[in-house]
Amino acid sequence: MEHTHTAVAHEEHGHDSSTKTIWKTFWILLAITVFEVGLAFLYLEYDFMARWALNGIFVTLTMVKAFFIVAEFMHLRHEIRNLIMTILMPLALFIWFIIAFLADGDSWKHMRKDLAPGTHVAPATHVTNEPAHH
Repeated sequence: MEHTHTAVAHEEHGHDSSTKTIWKTFWILLAITVFEVGLAFLYLEYDFMARWALNGIFVTLTMVKAFFIVAEFMHLRHEIRNLIMTILMPLALFIWFIIAFLADGDSWKHMRKDLAPGTHVAPATHVTNEPAHH
């Protein structure tokens, strides 16, 4: 009978620590989200930094939140390194793929705008490094 009691106590202890870890993760994610929302409202009210810097902060904080979600709720925090790399490397390549296609699409958009029919194109100029003759 004592053996059964010990197993139940061990199971309750394991459940209690995992619940604490989940709540800790929840509070961290909530704090980051509240910070992001507050930063967005401050930007809208005071326009205190460059938009690209604010977007960089948002992307970084979103990646931090994604780490906590993947580590805790997908249980990757306790996995072996090779399994983690098997998941993270394709994800990194996919993110690079998205960024590359967005940059390529943006350059096409600007090129189409610059070469649209009816758009005046400045004539090419010839630049030389020879000194001017007087």
